Amino acid sequence: RQPFPDNYVDHRFLEELRKNVHARQYWYQAVVFQSGAVVQQLCSVCVFVLTWWYMDAGMLSPQGLFGAALVSSLLGYVLFDAVDGGAGRWASGRTRWADLKSTLVFAAFTYGFSPVLKTLTESISTDTIYAMSALMLLGHLIFFDYGANAAIVSSTLSLNMAIFASVCLASRLPRSLHAFVMVTFAMQIFALWPMLQKKLKARTPRCYVGVTVLFALAALAGLATVSSVGAVLFASLLLAISCLCPYCLIRLQLLLKDNIHGPWDEAEIKEDLSRFLM
Repeated sequence: RQPFPDNYVDHRFLEELRKNVHARQYWYQAVVFQSGAVVQQLCSVCVFVLTWWYMDAGMLSPQGLFGAALVSSLLGYVLFDAVDGGAGRWASGRTRWADLKSTLVFAAFTYGFSPVLKTLTESISTDTIYAMSALMLLGHLIFFDYGANAAIVSSTLSLNMAIFASVCLASRLPRSLHAFVMVTFAMQIFALWPMLQKKLKARTPRCYVGVTVLFALAALAGLATVSSVGAVLFASLLLAISCLCPYCLIRLQLLLKDNIHGPWDEAEIKEDLSRFLM
């Protein structure tokens, strides 16, 4: 028997209480900047779907889209090397001739199989194709690498789902040339464009912010030509992701973050005990 109850706690016990010792502090501007990756990818999906809609409606010719994509790819290729002065290319050891060969092989392969892509889903209903494409694009957004170290991130799976959606949508276009241009454009916007985004984000943050804003405005302008209500809803979504969600994250962290540390924590053995196991 002791002269105090079993649940007795000394008055000095809570003097060693520490809260949020290892908690990560977030700044609003930094969180808004990081949310640009999500905004960019949402706009990429929006631009891709709008491009397909224009081609399906006959408002955009495949020759025009291929020419615009080719010019933008050349400009992006030059900018990709100019951002870091060619240091990344020098480190990887990849030459421009190798890039050209890869591009020609992909273009020739895609063009040769475009008739197959055009007739690949003839036995599947259009509603099913649209549903599959929507699910694949949603999966692309979920598994995309936004820079977070998480188990759900898979760049390969995300890209494959986007290409699968592009093949499904391309199969509903009028001609094989349309399917070829659509799949090529999908590779540019889902595979090449994110690579340039990451380099701009790492090397020139201000340029990255400017490109993100311009890309979002272009996507909203294109969507407004199709549906004004859709443009308003999409603009609200972008503002919520880039402005409201960071505020809510920081606000909730200040109010609810409560990790406590003290003498009741589990003991951590930091000595080398390997000699006792031999």
